[in-house]
Amino acid sequence: MKSVAIVLAAGVGERMKSKKHKVLHEILGVPLIDYLLKTANDAGIGRTVVVVGNRAEQVCGHLGNRVEYAVQNPALGWGTAKAAQAGIGIAEDGPAFVLLGDSPLLRAETLIEMREAVQGGAAAAIMTSVVENPTGYGRILRDEEGNVCGIVEEKDATPEQRELREINSAALCVDGELLRECLPLIGNNNAKGEYYLTDLTGILYARGGKIVTVRTEESDGVGVNTRAQLAQATALMRERINRCHMDAGVTLIDPARTDIGPDVTIGEDTVIHPNCMLMGKTQIGEDCVLLPGCRFENALLGDSVRVESSLLQDCTVGSGTTIGPFANLRPGSALGERCRIGDFVEIKNSNIGDLTRISHLTYVGDSDLGKDINLGCGVVFSNYDGKNKARSTIADHAFIGGNVNLVSPVSIGESAYIAAGTTVTEDVPANALAVGRAKPYIKEGWVEARKKAGKL
Repeated sequence: MKSVAIVLAAGVGERMKSKKHKVLHEILGVPLIDYLLKTANDAGIGRTVVVVGNRAEQVCGHLGNRVEYAVQNPALGWGTAKAAQAGIGIAEDGPAFVLLGDSPLLRAETLIEMREAVQGGAAAAIMTSVVENPTGYGRILRDEEGNVCGIVEEKDATPEQRELREINSAALCVDGELLRECLPLIGNNNAKGEYYLTDLTGILYARGGKIVTVRTEESDGVGVNTRAQLAQATALMRERINRCHMDAGVTLIDPARTDIGPDVTIGEDTVIHPNCMLMGKTQIGEDCVLLPGCRFENALLGDSVRVESSLLQDCTVGSGTTIGPFANLRPGSALGERCRIGDFVEIKNSNIGDLTRISHLTYVGDSDLGKDINLGCGVVFSNYDGKNKARSTIADHAFIGGNVNLVSPVSIGESAYIAAGTTVTEDVPANALAVGRAKPYIKEGWVEARKKAGKL
């Protein structure tokens, strides 16, 4: 029996003080709602509708055709119950989840347990936690026999009910038929005049339905309504992700100062120093060393790569290569094995062959370099004429001296030598030497003469 999910994302999140919709704020490079949708997918939820309202164009523009959409109409009343009612059309005769789009820490195993409870005959399953300080949360109410009989929001709770420490958390699973029948019965007779989804539990209890609780850690249900809560959720997600990597054989010198996105993979025995950020679809091989100050976005590294204080974006790096400090590998760059990319080297949309050395202060753009090439200090590929980009090629074993300008498009043959200070504007054959320097002009005694004339 398939399950469905109604994800509530209609509220704009005024306490975020942002032009961006609340569910699009990011944790470790990923929007809040993407975490929730991945969790739903991992739990095997087959169909998802996202309920939108304020700034719907932002949410729909980000999610595209990954989900279905429903629009909450404020004229019908405000609150989570009315939001859920907007998406009720997908509820079938099976488990139906109502989830909050700003709850990124929800776990798939929790949803699976809740679904199994409903499939086993429960009218509903709710996610709860027992906390030391329940302030701000809805409290779980139980009858004399310990059965869940309702949820009361804090503003409506009595002093005795506020002492309860079992709180309602971020997920609800209800039999689809009951959800369709009971949602319209929810009223707004409360302190805020809103239609609370939590009132559904009391309605189900009054009809004789069994309500099951699935207890989790408080952190699993953390919602994000403010920037401070965003920082709290980020710290919790960072700890969760980093622990998984450490359990898998990765050394993090200081986990609290290492940011790793949820889609990053890292091989065994890799060591990551503080202040590194690994984002997007980055993949790190085994036995790598990432020294402080690295930032990767969609970078693919082989084994035994060493990187220090460098930026790598949408690029690939072969095994045994060393990079940095202060190198910049821009999108479209592919480095072979055992290369040496040194300090203040920028590589853009270029292919670099095995064993090639680019040690310092060099720009390589839109070019193809073979194996075992040496580029001296200050080499510049002049690949842009103000309108078009041109591509150059350097064959295996070539030697490019310091302060060389390669005006693309040019081709340098195998084992060719380019003397330091040369500007190359035409192709250089294999095994040839290219020298292009202005004749030096030396005037002896010039400094002394200028001083005597009072000009120095």
